[in-house]
Amino acid sequence: MADVLEDKRAATRFRILSEIADRQPAVSQGEIADAVGVTSQAVSEYIRGLVDDGLVEKEGRSRYSVTKEGVDWLLQSAADVRRFAEHVTDDILGNVGEDAAIATTDVEEGSAVTLSLRDGLLHARPSDEGPATGIATTDAEAGEEVGVTEFEGIIDLEPGRVTVYQIPPVRSGGSRAVDSDALAAACERGDVLAATGVEAVVALRAANVEPDTTLAAGEVAAEGAERGLNVVIVATADSVGRVTDALRDAGVAYEVANVS
Repeated sequence: MADVLEDKRAATRFRILSEIADRQPAVSQGEIADAVGVTSQAVSEYIRGLVDDGLVEKEGRSRYSVTKEGVDWLLQSAADVRRFAEHVTDDILGNVGEDAAIATTDVEEGSAVTLSLRDGLLHARPSDEGPATGIATTDAEAGEEVGVTEFEGIIDLEPGRVTVYQIPPVRSGGSRAVDSDALAAACERGDVLAATGVEAVVALRAANVEPDTTLAAGEVAAEGAERGLNVVIVATADSVGRVTDALRDAGVAYEVANVS
């Protein structure tokens, strides 16, 4: 669990640093104290510690700014909190709530269903056997959505693979340096195709391939892999770092390769 959730002092430090970032450079310790719910003296002590640790820079009386190190710490702590919140929402509350699935055959309200993931989507069929089961809360014909609750077990799922193919930047030849046939063949290996960067999009067009998305390629790939889908990302070399950062943040394994 993130430090800001485990330790009260770390949580207060996070909130005060966030307030400084929001109010800089003119920072009122009294206003921060009111916002965080501590005394002005406590805020002063926290700020002194943040300055000593290099997370905040003092520029004069009541004038402060968050340093690059402070921004990095805020971003990392915020990401940790977000991941924990997603865990609570998806893994904990999701198990006691209601979700929708696609009925593979006709389902009656109140009947037991077995759950599975196909093409990244939850499916349900009438049965009380299987690694993951639930209870239908609605009637549904085959192909319709059915409400499901009282989830039990774990859906049998093997995470998908993510492969990132690099396209040279325009200064190094760009899409013209890419073998279109090889690129088209590489794209066929994925269930989902994402692209990022102008050179990548142009290279795909030259190969007569249309990406499923050109937005948030790393995030899309991470979610797809977690749903058991194999994802291919075609990325301009200058964009690869942003893509792999998103994959690492999500804990998704990936491979970076060149088109050959």
